Amino acid sequence: MDQLNHTWTQSFLLAGFPAPSTLRPLAFLGILCIYLLTLAGNLFIIVLVQADAGLSTPMYFFISVLSFLELWYVSTTVPTLLHTWLRGRSPIPAAVCFTQLYVFHSLGMTECYLLGVMALDRYLAICRPLHYHALMSRKVQLWLAGATWVAGFSAALAPASLTASLPFCFREVAHYFCDLAPLMRLACVDPGWNARVHGTVIGVATGCNFVFILGLYGGILRAVLKLPSAGSRAKAFSTCSSHVTVVALFFGSAFMVYVGPPKSRSKGTDMRIALVYAILTPFLNPIIYTLRNKEVKDAFRRFTQRIRAMLKGP
Repeated sequence: MDQLNHTWTQSFLLAGFPAPSTLRPLAFLGILCIYLLTLAGNLFIIVLVQADAGLSTPMYFFISVLSFLELWYVSTTVPTLLHTWLRGRSPIPAAVCFTQLYVFHSLGMTECYLLGVMALDRYLAICRPLHYHALMSRKVQLWLAGATWVAGFSAALAPASLTASLPFCFREVAHYFCDLAPLMRLACVDPGWNARVHGTVIGVATGCNFVFILGLYGGILRAVLKLPSAGSRAKAFSTCSSHVTVVALFFGSAFMVYVGPPKSRSKGTDMRIALVYAILTPFLNPIIYTLRNKEVKDAFRRFTQRIRAMLKGP
């Protein structure tokens, strides 16, 4: 790494994701295709939910909010990954680096809270069906969605600001975007205290949300098992299976990277796991929520019929 003679640097150097030079063009095209498909898939969900009255339910409203979040989440990191593969090691101004760090973690924390809200929505729909629409009114939906964004961007302030306040003696970030652990490795001082604060803030937020989600799904499981017919139980489980899959992907990768001291993991491990939660999860979310969803398929069919009718004209 390039060492500095002072404890402040105006820019960092992103090392990028290591790949053999012969495979780099193929990797570039592969990630670019995944990125474009991710944007298209999440935009598709947002447009479909807004355009089809059959999807005007709280569950699909929150799914569309998640898709909107994923558009920004994936766009925070993938462009820098593509740039490093195209140009090699890339300089990034310190202000841009810390902004990327803050926005990335704010969106990640927002998704964490949003997944908890989506679990609450499923719990109320299955366990309190008679009061569901009163409890989950449009006003409540908007309030809950807004609260997740406020909570997410507030929770990320401490880790991002503490990292930005460190004195740095090195400038090469062993990653393809500015993240907590790679930046702390560049500090002139022992970042142990910062790492403990980061682990506490992120661990408590993700841990509490994870326990909250587990508790809600425990209640859902008890309610579903009491249903009289196998068909009704299967239908109830099907409405939750997509969300459970997304929760497992998100929290599994988040705990592996952000809970625990950064020096306990190799640099390559951070980058490989980052591909899961920063690229793969936003790419899979539209597929997970639509592939086995009959309501979405029916809405898409109605939407395409309307488009064809408009194109044909009177």
